[in-house]
Amino acid sequence: MKLKISGKKLKRGFFTRDLLLVARELLGKILVKNDNGESLSGRIVEVEAYDGDIDEAAHTFTGLTKRNEIMFNDGGYLYVYFTYGAHFCCNVVTGKKGRGTAILIRGIEPLNGISKMIKNRFNKDLLTEKEKYNLTNGPGKICQAFSISREHYGLDLTGDKIFLLDQPLIKHEQIIASTRIGIKKSVDLPWRFFIKDNPYVSKR
Repeated sequence: MKLKISGKKLKRGFFTRDLLLVARELLGKILVKNDNGESLSGRIVEVEAYDGDIDEAAHTFTGLTKRNEIMFNDGGYLYVYFTYGAHFCCNVVTGKKGRGTAILIRGIEPLNGISKMIKNRFNKDLLTEKEKYNLTNGPGKICQAFSISREHYGLDLTGDKIFLLDQPLIKHEQIIASTRIGIKKSVDLPWRFFIKDNPYVSKR
């Protein structure tokens, strides 16, 4: 059954604001990908922020490269990278041109196009209860489920291929802040944000 999701597409001005403000306000927003006539969508429940000015874990900390150049654009573009020789991760570029900031999408609660996501992830139709919560509870899993890869690098998130829909702000008391996961530098920055008690958060 297809869920009816209301909400206006987020405009450029949402993304060009302060990194940590955008990170918190991304929680609850709906990521949509139009995939060959089928719409895949899910609610963002976990993110991590990265700032090349002060953050050694950010891909932009050492300056501009061919790999990270989209992160130095105005906010509202998709930064996709390949990691560990295994999977892609997708990030929302934020801030003004030249800033080098982005937000990694770590957890999504799937809404529409779930059968297609299941096939993309597990190459089958059936889904066990454990697989259900394992579908999009991690950055690599999200890209696999939504079939996001290198070809989507630099995509304009105000366009029609991949975009975000506005939703009411998540209440402050529902947002948990913690240190980020799987990094070895700037480990003390509390720049991971997730929705309390949501089962699609990658790690509690």
